Amino acid sequence: MRKYAMLLLAGLILVVGGAACSRQAAPEASAVENTALATLTATANPPTVTQPITPAPSPTGTQTATSTVTPDPSPQPTDTPTAPVTPTYAILRGEVRDQANCRYGPGYPYLYKYGVYTGYVMEVIGRNELGTWLLMQAIGGTNPCWLKATLMDVRGDVMSVAPAYIPLPPSPYYAPPTGVFGVRNGDEVTISWNPLYLRAGDDAEWFPYLVEAWVCQAGRLVFTPVGSYETFVTVRDEAGCAEASHGRLYGVEKHGYTRWVEIPWPQAGH
Repeated sequence: MRKYAMLLLAGLILVVGGAACSRQAAPEASAVENTALATLTATANPPTVTQPITPAPSPTGTQTATSTVTPDPSPQPTDTPTAPVTPTYAILRGEVRDQANCRYGPGYPYLYKYGVYTGYVMEVIGRNELGTWLLMQAIGGTNPCWLKATLMDVRGDVMSVAPAYIPLPPSPYYAPPTGVFGVRNGDEVTISWNPLYLRAGDDAEWFPYLVEAWVCQAGRLVFTPVGSYETFVTVRDEAGCAEASHGRLYGVEKHGYTRWVEIPWPQAGH
């Protein structure tokens, strides 16, 4: 009996001890479980990392795309342009036949510029419309003057030279004539004006008045210079030209020519 009681007591100790061991092992298991749960939670829900955001550039309202390609317009039928024809003129040479006066313009009414002598060889660089007066200068020179064509032997056709006109030397001392008027009587036009009074010593000893007229003759407008010692001149101006006749008046003194005055020209049939 005593032996049986000892065995019973030993069994009871084993049961109590096992329960104690079981109660002490639970916290260890709980710690492991908590650690594993924390690991799983961290893996399933990683921490959120905030990155700085750079905004994309937005287009501005003032910037527009510009095309550099210009569309070709629809082709339009056009006439073939005709290039203007520029006439080619010659520069000739000629020899002075006789000593003569070379003048500022193409006619005897113009002032003397300088003299030329027999045997001079000159360049012919221009002509009046009819080829009756020639604009010439020394070979390679720069001081041209006008000589009557019959006073020169020209090597070539004078009509192959360019029509020309050079400005007259101006007078700085006198105003142009006044009171200029024109009257027609059939095919004749008389131009009159007030006298121009020159100071002593300014007389050019040549015509003190010069009329440059473009008059109708035989159906064409012809340049006609006229000198006068009086305060009037009469010129012939026919009907039948497509262009209107006209003219201008200069006063003349030894230093040159006044500004010209337009002549109020009476047209044929008016």
